[in-house]
Amino acid sequence: MAISTISTNLGQDQEIWNSLKQAIAKSYGFQRWQEENTLETDIDDQVKQYLRSTLETLAY
Repeated sequence: MAISTISTNLGQDQEIWNSLKQAIAKSYGFQRWQEENTLETDIDDQVKQYLRSTLETLAY
């Protein structure tokens, strides 16, 4: 039963991440950041790097 609950939660987490990733990728801030940071990685890695960069900026 515990394994079933974990796999269900992982599936839900993946759905949430995919929705969040799509919303971020459509945002003006991300698109502008993407133009300034030409990266040859997939969108998943780009969004993670964008979020990391944004949080670092906010931390200052």
